[in-house]
Amino acid sequence: MEILISNDDGWGAKGIVTLARLMSTLGHVTVVAPDGARSGRSPAITVAKPMYLRKVETAATDLPDNVDVYTTNGNPADCIKLAINAIYDGDESRIDVLVSGINHGHNASVNLIYSGTMGACLVAAEHNIPAIGFSIEDHTDNPDFSYLEPYIPELTRHLLDGDFPKGTCYNINAPTGPIAGIRWTRQCAAHWEKELEPHVDEHGETYYILVGNFVNHEPEAQDTDIWAIEHGYLSIQPVQLDMTNYNAM
Repeated sequence: MEILISNDDGWGAKGIVTLARLMSTLGHVTVVAPDGARSGRSPAITVAKPMYLRKVETAATDLPDNVDVYTTNGNPADCIKLAINAIYDGDESRIDVLVSGINHGHNASVNLIYSGTMGACLVAAEHNIPAIGFSIEDHTDNPDFSYLEPYIPELTRHLLDGDFPKGTCYNINAPTGPIAGIRWTRQCAAHWEKELEPHVDEHGETYYILVGNFVNHEPEAQDTDIWAIEHGYLSIQPVQLDMTNYNAM
């Protein structure tokens, strides 16, 4: 199996190193990741700016020999395009699956639309590459992945063995701590409020820091991704490229 891996926390983050190690048990792994944090970039692409692709010496990664690592100054979405065009010579059929993450912080509800981790999955889905994003509800630099790790290879194999619809990817979010089970979920209706916090610098000029309060519009609904991870379940949400609201036509 040929496995492509990316993320938005950048190469060297604990999540992507863990993911590369786990996926190396299933086949050959090619990592193409940003050279630093690119959180919140969604499927943003780099336009009118040179992008570089640099190979990291395998000996420096402390990973198995069947893992190749590349970094770039681009975004997560760029990583997929670079992989297809520069590494796989434009032949996306050589890639069996794109696995993105493990993101430090969940990508449930509206966070999905901002996520660079899922942005990489959406670009893969555009090219009919099966894609799965893994995230955990822990924003620290050193999350405990021990409860999630056994699920990652198993879920990857299970989803690939099933009917993987074209134009679809999977958004998988895990709680912190023990996992009570697995739930298929839908995206929770929510929004962010009071998102920008004003400050004044030493020159008296106002600047803003992104903060915000998450507002759940349906806290009692038990079929959403937010409910699942808040109650200790692993959430699996199918995500499609087609954003048409057919009910509004």
